[in-house]
Amino acid sequence: MEDLINKWYKNHSLLYKVLLFLSTTILIVYLFPKSGKFKYNFDKGKPWQSENLYAPFDFAIKKSLDEIQNEEKAIKEISPIYFDIDTKVQTEVLTNYKIQFEETFSDTIPKKKVLFRVGKSALETLYEFGVLDENYKYLDDKTIILVENQKQIATTNYGQLTEIDEFRTILEDALTYNELSAYETTFISLFFDIVSSNISLNNSLTENALQEELNSISEVRGSIEKETLIISKGEIVEGNKYDVLKSLEAEYESQVWNASNYNLVIFAYALLVALALLMLLLFLRKYRIDVFLDNTKVTFIFFNILLMILLTTLIINYNSKQVYVIPLCILPLVLKAFFDARLGLFAHVLTVLLLGFIVPNSYEYMFLQIIAGIVTILTVSELYKRANLFISVGQITLIYIIAYFAFFVIHEGNITNLKLETFGLFILCGLATLFVQPLIYIYEKLFGLVSDVSLLELSDTNTKLLKELSNKAPGTFHHSLNVANLAEASANEIGANAMLVRVGALYHDIGKMKSPTYFTENQATGINPHDELSSKESAKIIIDHVIDGIEIAKKNNLPDRVIDFIRTHHGTSMVYYFYMKEKELGDGVNEDDFRYPGPRPYSKETAILMMCDSVEAASKSLKEPSSTKIDKFVESIIAKQMDDGQFLNANITFKEIQSIKKVLKTKLANIFHLRIEYPE
Repeated sequence: MEDLINKWYKNHSLLYKVLLFLSTTILIVYLFPKSGKFKYNFDKGKPWQSENLYAPFDFAIKKSLDEIQNEEKAIKEISPIYFDIDTKVQTEVLTNYKIQFEETFSDTIPKKKVLFRVGKSALETLYEFGVLDENYKYLDDKTIILVENQKQIATTNYGQLTEIDEFRTILEDALTYNELSAYETTFISLFFDIVSSNISLNNSLTENALQEELNSISEVRGSIEKETLIISKGEIVEGNKYDVLKSLEAEYESQVWNASNYNLVIFAYALLVALALLMLLLFLRKYRIDVFLDNTKVTFIFFNILLMILLTTLIINYNSKQVYVIPLCILPLVLKAFFDARLGLFAHVLTVLLLGFIVPNSYEYMFLQIIAGIVTILTVSELYKRANLFISVGQITLIYIIAYFAFFVIHEGNITNLKLETFGLFILCGLATLFVQPLIYIYEKLFGLVSDVSLLELSDTNTKLLKELSNKAPGTFHHSLNVANLAEASANEIGANAMLVRVGALYHDIGKMKSPTYFTENQATGINPHDELSSKESAKIIIDHVIDGIEIAKKNNLPDRVIDFIRTHHGTSMVYYFYMKEKELGDGVNEDDFRYPGPRPYSKETAILMMCDSVEAASKSLKEPSSTKIDKFVESIIAKQMDDGQFLNANITFKEIQSIKKVLKTKLANIFHLRIEYPE
């Protein structure tokens, strides 16, 4: 059981990566759209580049969206409108007319019978087809179906129906024709009291009938039988052939996914996604071993890839035409800020390849995004400089627009149908890319990482911790500044992270604040407290400044990458002065009492700090320095560190060490103001 626990403990990091790898693969496959993939690529108006294509199965030719919309428009134009009619209203109106007429006109008026007959005739004309309750503004030739008690009783045109306010015109014309205009006012008043509508729109019946006809529209026109030649190699993809190919593509993808081999297709997708993610892990293991060994960093990289795929999938499900609004260039920007450009570009390319499965016009999309990613890596050099980010985002947006314009011209052959809305999407994408600054801050808090932006803040000598160092240990503070300048110049020479090594140098000796007077650079009075201590006690105080520094750094929430410099700047070297002093007193000296706990430097940056720290500290003891003395002095100190194996774990080469030596010699010569000795 104990062996099993030990084995688990030794391999828990690898097991975590396996679980992370599998879970990310499953999530990405889950996000992918549920469809197969047509293996041929084709563009309208371009030659068919593949071999002769025969129908692999029977399938129907789907109508284009324009065809279906035209059919729907035609149906809406000819679809009848249903109105409810109440035939009893006409009878009631005629009855009321007789009563009201007798009450209004006395028997003594001339032409009473003629007047009654004219009024009755006007009402019959009014109600011949029906009186509308309002003006519905249909065309006069629009077909109207009259319904009473759910039964169709008549069909007419909208122009035949009478609007309720038209009775005045009908009545006036009838009275004028029969030379009865003298009774016009009285008659119109009478009609106002008795005329009422008997026709009203039946909206639900009209909508149901229209919907039934729209539902009857067939989405297909004709069919293609299996083994029929669809298109020959070199033929232009246009007209009916284009429609047939689009139908085959849709049918193929649908059949592949819905058939019994569903699980096989899922497995195939999983293989491709797993292959891409495996390439990323292998890249990290071979070229970025420090990142590979850190599970937090691996999780961070996988999380960002998954996030970009999730955002793109959501946009595609909402509206695939807006896919370019996703600021995919945030991915290489973020990874470059926390790691390096090569890793950022590699992860970006793999992410774009994965997105190629789900985006429309995949080749065009991948070309644009990979080019944009390359431009991002090449242009954004110092993310902590705001102007650089704005300039780079402008360049990225411009590249998007130029590349999209070129693709559009290739596909369409003209620019008449070019939509400016797409360029607006690229501008929105560029503006969204500016969100990378706050995103980096959020990631720093969530994952405990450190970027150049944070390093710039930490390099400010007015920070609380560095001010405290300058007050309590001014000599150490001055030493740290000198080391920072040497280390930064050395890092620039060999292409290391200059900002990181500068910050590490500024904070590497903060542990000396606990007992500042025990270190020679702070002994302004000339009194040495070590004179009252044994060599072993003195060595312990000197060695403890590393441990004290780590404690102070953690209390002040310094990033782990900065704490690494405190932990490794002496490696496993010895406090040689006190060791030799103890050795002079007698035998039986334990070297471990005089050796720093380590670990040794395990990066270029920490190795640079060790060299610069030792050279700067020891340079104070140089008497009558000259160029020759400085050269020998630098060579001897770094040679001793190399002989002691202090750089074995650091990925630094002999050539790079030689370059660092050259920088240190030049800088020290400048510090001591050495001049060339001219002959008298």
